[in-house]
Amino acid sequence: MLSEKQKEGRDKIAKWRAALIGAANLVGFDIADRYEAEFINSIVDEICKQLTNTYLNLAVYPVAIHSRVDDISKCLGVGLDDDVRMVGIWGMGGIGKTTVAKAIYNKFYHDFDSRCFLADIRETAKDSNGKIVLQERLLSDVLKPIKIVVGDVSRGINVIKERLGSKKVLIIVDDVDHEDQLHALAIRRDSFGPGSRIIITTRDRHLLELLKVDTIHLTQEMNEEEALELFSWHAFQNISPNEGYVQLSRRVVAYCGGLPLALEVLGSFLFGRSKGDWNSTLKKLKKIPHVKIQSKLRISFNAIDESQRNIFLHICCFFIGMDKNYIIQILNSYGFPAEIEISVLLQRCLVTVSEKNKLMMHDLLRDMGREVVREESPNRPERRSRLWCQEDVTDVLKDESGTEETEGLALSLQKSDNTSFSTEAFRNMKRLKLLQLNHVQLTGDCNQFPKKLRWLCLRGFSPQVIRNVFLNETYLVSIDMRYSNLVRVWKGSRRLGKLEILNLSHSHYLRQSPDFSQLPNLQYLILKDCVSLPKIDKSIGLLHRLALLNLKGCTMLKDLPEDFYQLIHVKTLVLSGCSRFENLSKDIGKMFSLKTLVICGTGITEVPSSVDCLRNLDFSSRQGLSGLKRCDQTSSPRLSLRGFLYEFLFGFYLLFWLFGIFCGRYKRVWREGEGSVFGGIN
Repeated sequence: MLSEKQKEGRDKIAKWRAALIGAANLVGFDIADRYEAEFINSIVDEICKQLTNTYLNLAVYPVAIHSRVDDISKCLGVGLDDDVRMVGIWGMGGIGKTTVAKAIYNKFYHDFDSRCFLADIRETAKDSNGKIVLQERLLSDVLKPIKIVVGDVSRGINVIKERLGSKKVLIIVDDVDHEDQLHALAIRRDSFGPGSRIIITTRDRHLLELLKVDTIHLTQEMNEEEALELFSWHAFQNISPNEGYVQLSRRVVAYCGGLPLALEVLGSFLFGRSKGDWNSTLKKLKKIPHVKIQSKLRISFNAIDESQRNIFLHICCFFIGMDKNYIIQILNSYGFPAEIEISVLLQRCLVTVSEKNKLMMHDLLRDMGREVVREESPNRPERRSRLWCQEDVTDVLKDESGTEETEGLALSLQKSDNTSFSTEAFRNMKRLKLLQLNHVQLTGDCNQFPKKLRWLCLRGFSPQVIRNVFLNETYLVSIDMRYSNLVRVWKGSRRLGKLEILNLSHSHYLRQSPDFSQLPNLQYLILKDCVSLPKIDKSIGLLHRLALLNLKGCTMLKDLPEDFYQLIHVKTLVLSGCSRFENLSKDIGKMFSLKTLVICGTGITEVPSSVDCLRNLDFSSRQGLSGLKRCDQTSSPRLSLRGFLYEFLFGFYLLFWLFGIFCGRYKRVWREGEGSVFGGIN
């Protein structure tokens, strides 16, 4: 029998043996053939990594973050190669760029030797030594626990390149708004070691293009269900709205337009409030946007120059949903370089362009811009630069209280509304340049009408003829009189030397087209659905700058004046739905700029062979002509050599296309053939 002491000793030995075996099985450091000093440094580095394993705090409710992170992760390709990759995350304020960047940082934290998330670059860089602070923060985060003082920006750039040039790092620079911030932080591919990944978040796409990043990722708005979930977490602390609040919640979500910032702010504000409070808030938001949301969005507005601000305000008050090219022409008349300025607004996510080339913007950005205008004179709308709110415009016109401060005014009434205003209301609006009065009745002396208009939009214009005194406009660039009651546009000819756009579409009573002889700069003539118009005035042949003629649905029209076919700058001719239109002139072949010719729904059964000389015609136009007979309008009906070759190649293309579809190899055949057999038809 073993004594108690012996038993105790045996148990202790067994425990020690087990502990030693366990320790031996632990994965540790192998010194191998390294020097002891090097070996100890590697242990210290690993301990430092473990001690500083701090993830970034994400949003309280990270709804729909993972899908956005996955999209960017594919672009980063972490671990796939030793290239230094740079990815830009671009989007409007409040869209969630920073949140996504933080989630990416957390996801790839352990895949890099060192990492750094530089937050609030824009704000930090405003201080006199802000760039130095950013440089030292970058070096400190990457070289922990070493602290480096750089002293000045130039030295800091060199230190970053020297100390980080061989390290595999993950660096995220958040909210950059100027090129010199990137320069100060040495954000270049050759500044960091193989395998490094650099992410830049910004509202300005142009910065990313200057940097030549590998990918630019546009951060999209949340869809309706994602937005409703995020809003519900903040408003109800639940995944969905409380009973009785579903419709109210959807109204708020619709107002926010998928913008996470707005959903979070309004959700938190409405938490625990009654339905009455909710309805009052929604009503107020229609007039005055929420200050916290606006302050965030206004950062982008404050970052642009005065010319760009004016264009932005014009767009958000008058031009949303209009064709971008038309807007550019109208704004160019101000002396603005409108095309380049709008491109800046696009780069800064302040506006977008739809697939149909319409200029659009987020509803909250629109409200922000309109609030900027409202704040010019909160209680006296007549003293604001732009008037668009129906209530404000109606008051100003009824009271005849207009002032010189107003540059633009828009009022759209229902067709059935019989409200009328005196032209005396415009007497003092001497700086008015943009005027839209849809289905508005005017009375009084037209001599009081503004004389510096650039854009005149009078849809539903009721008189049958425009009085000459009414169009005494030296600066007019665009006239839009759709849905008018005009029988003829004006008596005789009118000198409108700067007019570029004339739109009389849907004027069902129009029986006589205008005399064009004194419109030397007209480029866009749109007469869609003028169903009573039998012919176009022969003076159209004098419009040497004409680029577009749209006659869609002019069912009484039979032909065009011969002189029209001498216009060499016309790019678009639309005749679709002109059911009585039967003949194109043989001279159409001289219109070598023509790209789009639409003749479906016309009475045309054969076309001059000269159409085959139109080398710039697009694919759909050629397709529309392919089934029609060619005629030389002489004794010989045979096709020209060019026409024969076109018909042969088009038939061969169709056969090729059908064969590819049948074999299920269309995409591969197209790719290997390097595009269309016509070359450049795409």
